[in-house]
Amino acid sequence: MLKTTTVGSLPKPDYLKRARTDFRQNRISREELKRLEKKATAEWVKIQDEIGLDVLVDGEMYRGDMATYFAENLSGFKISGLVRSYGNRYYRKPIVVGKIKREKPITLEMFRFAQGLTKKPVKGMLTGPYTMADWSFNEYYPDRRSLVLDLAEAIHKEAVDLEKAGAKYIQIDEPAVSTHPEEIDLAIEAMRVVTADLKVTTITHICYGDFVKIYPRMLELAVDQFDLEFANRQFELLQLIEEKGGFNDKQIGLGVIDVHSHRIETKEEVKENLRKALKVFKPEQIFVDPDCGLKTRTKEESIAKLRVMVEATEEIREEMANV
Repeated sequence: MLKTTTVGSLPKPDYLKRARTDFRQNRISREELKRLEKKATAEWVKIQDEIGLDVLVDGEMYRGDMATYFAENLSGFKISGLVRSYGNRYYRKPIVVGKIKREKPITLEMFRFAQGLTKKPVKGMLTGPYTMADWSFNEYYPDRRSLVLDLAEAIHKEAVDLEKAGAKYIQIDEPAVSTHPEEIDLAIEAMRVVTADLKVTTITHICYGDFVKIYPRMLELAVDQFDLEFANRQFELLQLIEEKGGFNDKQIGLGVIDVHSHRIETKEEVKENLRKALKVFKPEQIFVDPDCGLKTRTKEESIAKLRVMVEATEEIREEMANV
């Protein structure tokens, strides 16, 4: 009950940031960059183990932007120059110039490496086909549906390989779904392709959109768990879910940590929000995590936030056991 985890990305250490710049400027080899990516991954797996998280992530030390990384490893894409994402953050936007195909595994090596460092389960982490399409320029496919479904087939192959490699949880990130309610049918169709015949626990992470416009239709996405941000919205999503229902036995990834704030939450704040959620969900439905990835926080902030989250959850478990 109340398993603790985190969403995906964690802050990269300075030595890795420098190495990524050095690699782009041909000052170090790909082998040296990979060595440092694995070093950073091992550091974060150890930290998560020490904090006491139940389900770990690899931290995405080998990725830049979540869509661009997959585009770089699928045929049919080229990559643009820098495009503004939000604030002062930029990314290199994928451009679809040919038929999308997955010709080799993308995340498998790093998943195996991270899982080999711990006895706890490590999540497989994928960017969903709808978000990949939405965050790319399309210069090849005649319509959006054709692009999304070819991406879904490619991501499905990656998910199958992760399951064969021992992944117990596979997360498909689809933040764009909540920003285009008019295309929820397409997102649902694509997710059915991605998760078809998988036996593992499947998760989709959706964040920072207009949930009122896609709820409860979003519950038709073919996954076992919906990982949503609650803390940044002052837990207003609980009221929406309570009023409209529909979750039934689906799991909820409950965001109790605001990843856009430098402030470290208190244990009492987290515990009070867990108590609110327990009035709506059964304990076995809830996975406790931050709202989103922690890559925008410092290492120290991330550790402090995760530690508070785990300690608060443990205290709530004890309260429940003593009732």
